[in-house]
Amino acid sequence: MRQSKTLNTLAAAVALALTAGAAHANNGFKVGDTEVTYGGFIKLDMMYTESDGEIAAVGRDFYVPALTPIGGKNTSRFDAHARQSRFFFATSTDLGNGEKMVGRLEFDMMTSNNGNDERTVNGYSPVIRHAFVTYKNWTVGQTWSNFMDLQSLPETLDFVGNADAAIFVRQAQVRYTAGDFSIAIENPESTVSQFGTSARITTDDNATPDLTIGYNFKTENASFRLGGLLRQIAIEDAIFDDTVTSYGVSFSGKFNLSNKNDIRFTLNHGKGLGRYVGLNTINGAVLTGTTNAAELEAIDVTAFSLAYRHLWNDKWRSTFLYSMLSADNQVQFSGVNATKATHSYSANALYQFNPKFMMGIEYKFANREVESGLDGDMHRIQFSAKYDF
Repeated sequence: MRQSKTLNTLAAAVALALTAGAAHANNGFKVGDTEVTYGGFIKLDMMYTESDGEIAAVGRDFYVPALTPIGGKNTSRFDAHARQSRFFFATSTDLGNGEKMVGRLEFDMMTSNNGNDERTVNGYSPVIRHAFVTYKNWTVGQTWSNFMDLQSLPETLDFVGNADAAIFVRQAQVRYTAGDFSIAIENPESTVSQFGTSARITTDDNATPDLTIGYNFKTENASFRLGGLLRQIAIEDAIFDDTVTSYGVSFSGKFNLSNKNDIRFTLNHGKGLGRYVGLNTINGAVLTGTTNAAELEAIDVTAFSLAYRHLWNDKWRSTFLYSMLSADNQVQFSGVNATKATHSYSANALYQFNPKFMMGIEYKFANREVESGLDGDMHRIQFSAKYDF
């Protein structure tokens, strides 16, 4: 994930594809007028976790705020995997008129459901991260949402790091970029809470795409991004039939300090942000009843994170991170078991043996609270080793 920060805008995506061959000069070949380069990394993650109950599914592989358990028996678990390892192919085609068309196809195994046999072979199928092409001002395909800012993601061993606060979405889109401004239409999807419970309904009933905009600007020692989201949350089935407008704003950035240290932050707020923030900890809307007269009410969400990255010397570096999310649930609709807030903090120490190989250790604490006032904690120690090629 940290290796993809240059995909922040369409222009950066073009630059990444065009420079991939230069960064890995020996990792490439040519087919006709197309230059193909490839690369990626191999990463091992080992985690010891203590929590107030059993952590479900993918929450054992990386931190997912919604999966911090509440009210269960204290558990201790050890997990190890290499699923975050990834590889990519980048292409640059000479069109013969001084123009180039570039593309990227990237895979990892992080969220694959195919395999998952830890008894013997630990096999997992690759899943698509990115599959897009860029030409002039246009990007077409699947990549990071235009609503997202990769420069504000902290350097952590955890897959996302600031998962409570991060806008973190990859999806199909058509994006147009003009200088520092970008606009895109993106694949829609909605998550809705059932009346009186925290149970989730995932719907694909939208009649319009999600609309996102972004604007980047810089000062002498800092860079910032403003993002906007406008979308429709919809449900249409045998009982319910309603839509509600959702919107969100994002302000994020990075301050470059002396000695290559930096501060990264993100602030997100919206009505019905849902799946766009906090790895979908909060649904986009809640149903106001159980009959066909029920309507959708969008759920307000605010999220914030702050990270400080410090280089101790030319080998050692650390990141100190705080991240939080808060939902304004209407308890008369959502019930008392809906997630009210999550927060986490972490610290790590990373050692760079050489430009291609890193090892590190990280501690993360996380807490989740529901509307009833009950809450649960998670403590995790993670060791990782990463080889870039």
